[in-house]
Order: sequence, then C-alpha cells, then structure tokens
Amino acid sequence: MRSRFSAFAVGDAEYLRTSWDPETRPRRVDVDPDTRWTRLEVLDRTGGGLLESTGTVEFRAHHDGGVVAEHSRFRRVGGRWVYVGPA
Repeated sequence: MRSRFSAFAVGDAEYLRTSWDPETRPRRVDVDPDTRWTRLEVLDRTGGGLLESTGTVEFRAHHDGGVVAEHSRFRRVGGRWVYVGPA
C-alpha cells in the first residue's frame, strides 16, 4: 500500500500498473500530474502475513484537493503483493 501511495505521489503510472492484479488491472493507468499527494494514513489491515496469500488495507490518502478513502484488497501473485480492488 505504501509503495503504491508513493507511486501516486511521484507520478509513476508504470509501477501502479505492474503492482495491480493482472485479473483486475485496467489497460491504462493515468496519474494526474497536478495532484499533490501529501499523506497516507493506514487505518487497519487484515491478513497479509508471511504465510498468507490475501489481505486488506483500510486507508486514507490525503492530497491537495481532499482525501481518498478505501478498504482495499491485495493478493500475492508470484511472490509479490498486488492490488486487487476495493473490498
């Protein structure tokens, strides 16, 4: 989750695309270069342990125009955690 927030903050659309689950990933990921991401709050998480293959993260991502809040699903694919979508 933190690495994806950082990718939004620096405008790294390619990282966002490759860290998205291949089954739910859009064809194209666009990042608004005018949005300034300022802070990430991780509110809760479930799963995601060393021997687990799924997990969720509840977060608030703050930017200059407001806040994005989501409870996200992640799963391990080929040893890497990928974003699946909202829980």
